[in-house]
Amino acid sequence: MPAISDQIEQLRELGYAVAPRLVTAEGLAKLNHVARLQLAARSPPLELEADLQYPGAPASRSAVGGETVRRLLGAYDRHPEFAKWAAVPELRDWMTAYFGEHALMSRAHHNCLMTKHPRHGSLTNWHRDVRYWSFAREDLVSVWVALGEEEAGNGALWLVPGSHRMEFSADRFDEAKFFRADHADNAAVIRGGESPRLAPGDVLFFHCNTLHSAGRNTSDAVKYSLVYTYHGRSNAPQAGTRSASKPEVDLG
Repeated sequence: MPAISDQIEQLRELGYAVAPRLVTAEGLAKLNHVARLQLAARSPPLELEADLQYPGAPASRSAVGGETVRRLLGAYDRHPEFAKWAAVPELRDWMTAYFGEHALMSRAHHNCLMTKHPRHGSLTNWHRDVRYWSFAREDLVSVWVALGEEEAGNGALWLVPGSHRMEFSADRFDEAKFFRADHADNAAVIRGGESPRLAPGDVLFFHCNTLHSAGRNTSDAVKYSLVYTYHGRSNAPQAGTRSASKPEVDLG
C-alpha cells in the first residue's frame, strides 16, 4: 500500500487519491452485512431516487421503482460498525497528516450509506460537494469506502484530475450548482474525467472542490458505498448554517 504521505501528495495534486484495501476483509464482511440489513429495514432518515429527480430516476414514488432508496442518511448513528469505521485510527492518522491538525467528521454532510440500484438508480451530474457547505475554508476531504467492486459499469465515481484548483465563473454552473455540460468550456474540462476502479475495501479520498459525477448501474447488483466527510479543527462550520446543524465527531 502507498504511504500516507504519497496518497496525500496525490490528493493535493489531482484532487483525489485511492488507498487500496484500507478496510480489512473482516471489517468489510461486517460492513457489508450491516449495509444489507439497513437497506432491508429501510429505517429513516433515507433518501429516495424519486424525490431527487436526478436523470434516470423514477418519475414519482408511485411509478415503477419509485421506492428505490438512494441514500441511507445518518450512517454514524445507524449502527456501531458504521460509527467505528468512521473514526478508525487509519482515518484519524490520514486526516491529521493531511490537515496538519486535529480532525473532525461532519454529521451534517455525507455521513451516509450510498446505494446505486440497477435500472432505477439515477446518474449524478458533475458537481463540487462544497456547493451547499459552509465552512471557514473550502478545505474538506470526503472518504468513499467501496463495500464491493466499483467500476464505470455499475455507477462508480468519475473525477476530473486537478479540478479542485480550477476557478470557474458562476455562469458555468446551473441553478442547482451542477457544472453545466452544455457550456463549451465545461465540455473540455469534463472530457478529462477519469473513473478509478475500486476493489472491495478500497477507499477513495477526494477534495470538496474536485468535480465529480456518477453514472447509472448497468449491472444486476446493488452497489454499496459508505461516505464520510472530514475537516481540520480550525476550519469550523459557519454558525446558523446546515453545516453547523449537527454535533461533529471528534477523531481523538
